[in-house]
Amino acid sequence: MTTAAGVLAATLAEHGVDRVFCVPGESFLDLLAELARRGVDIVTARHESGAAFMALADAKLTGRAGVVLVNRGPGATNAAIAVHSADLDATPLLMIVGDVRVASAGRGWFQELDAPAAFGAMSRRVLTLREPEAAGEFAARAWAAAHGPTPGPAVLCVPEDVLTGPGGAVRQPARRWPAVPAESFTDAVIGLLNSAQRPLVLAGSAVDNDPDGRAALRDAAHRHGLAVAVTNKRQDLYPNDDPHYAGHLHLATQAEQRDRLARADLVVAVGTRLDPVTTQGFRLPAAGQTVVQVHPDAAAIGTGCPTAHGCAASPARFLLDLARRPATGGPHRDRGWHDELVDWEAGQSRWSPVDADDGVAFGHVVAALPPECADAVVTLDAGSFTSWVHRYHRVTTGRLLGIASSAMGFGVPAAVAAALRRPDRAVIAMVGDGGFQMTGAELATAVQRGARLTVVVADNGSLGTIRQHQERGHPGLDLGTGLRNPDFAALARSHGALGLAVESPDEAEPALAKALACAGPALVHVRTSLRHISAYAHLDDLRRAP
Repeated sequence: MTTAAGVLAATLAEHGVDRVFCVPGESFLDLLAELARRGVDIVTARHESGAAFMALADAKLTGRAGVVLVNRGPGATNAAIAVHSADLDATPLLMIVGDVRVASAGRGWFQELDAPAAFGAMSRRVLTLREPEAAGEFAARAWAAAHGPTPGPAVLCVPEDVLTGPGGAVRQPARRWPAVPAESFTDAVIGLLNSAQRPLVLAGSAVDNDPDGRAALRDAAHRHGLAVAVTNKRQDLYPNDDPHYAGHLHLATQAEQRDRLARADLVVAVGTRLDPVTTQGFRLPAAGQTVVQVHPDAAAIGTGCPTAHGCAASPARFLLDLARRPATGGPHRDRGWHDELVDWEAGQSRWSPVDADDGVAFGHVVAALPPECADAVVTLDAGSFTSWVHRYHRVTTGRLLGIASSAMGFGVPAAVAAALRRPDRAVIAMVGDGGFQMTGAELATAVQRGARLTVVVADNGSLGTIRQHQERGHPGLDLGTGLRNPDFAALARSHGALGLAVESPDEAEPALAKALACAGPALVHVRTSLRHISAYAHLDDLRRAP
């Protein structure tokens, strides 16, 4: 007899699942056994938030839902941070929850959780499998929910006793065909491009829903001479050294860049829901700008800002069509504006050494990354230190993985997942001292798996982002943001990883070279400047601000 656990495992394998992440729980041991029988790699994390962040990062690299298995109650709520992040990030994630027995449901059983109430608002769908014969169907339904039309998290609850019941048929994946935009829509956009003086493409995550999306974006930009800006945490969507790259919109976007972008007369928004960060608090697109929006989800069109032309279709298919059309433009095009955008962004990325008397300005570390790291997978935690990475690390063929929710704790688990998925590439986690201490225990997972990765800890002894806000309202006060930290290099060595320390700018380059050459996990502990709290702010200036 094939059990429901066997059907679930087989259906997941048929849908391309080759790796899952978990902290093992007694409620889903039968499913783990069936996954192992089918050769699915089971990665044991040290905390459910770490496991779920690993699944989220894996999804970003593969384009298909990352899978995390958690126990009911405590396990599911520990993983909620990644569920919320997947929702805001439009990244497919499947969380399978081992639930209480069917007869125990609704009786306040040990560790029972009302999953629809807990996760309904942040998930595309929450399903509970109560009949073992429907295991394949429910796995396929949860998988489909996670993948669109706006990808995100789906939750599948499986009562413990259902797993051992007789399963039904294994579900094969349906082939998904992208929606192609109407020819008349592309004709209308071509007409707008022909008359526009300062056209701008604003590209978001849904461009990546199709493996051809990135190449199509670049081809369309080159064919029509378009400046390309990318959305929050999507800096790697477009080569940062390309002559059409105009930067990305994020929480620290500078006023000079916003002003230049606001001068565009046509904004072609592809693959973005035009969320508050991307629109800079709904200040962009600005008054007088014509907006075209292409997104797979019709519900996303026209909600972030007024849209003149909207199309619910595959952004990649639209860009492919655009790239095949004759070049647009003419003598009326404002090439000076285009070049000004691109040159300003390129100028921002040029490193000028910063002197600090309270540690190393983190830009020294980013600037010390060797040129080949343009091809690396760099994972970012949340914090003000990330501004140095976004500003000075140029991504060409590599990846830069961050999450739009700016939740702390993503960096190290994401690097573990990336090292397992891309063992042929350098993997670097950039993480602050606060973020590392949330999920840094996943370094033990990396050591156990022999994963080759480098963790760079920016240690300024503070929760830097909150300290920035604090200095504006309460200058000079440390209201709970100061941290007394361990010796992170020694901590790494205690795990069995290479541990190195950087206490001056000239130590950064040799330490990074040694860490990147290591065959296993390595950690570089950087004593960073608190005064130079970000690439754009100094504590003294914040204190003096009106």
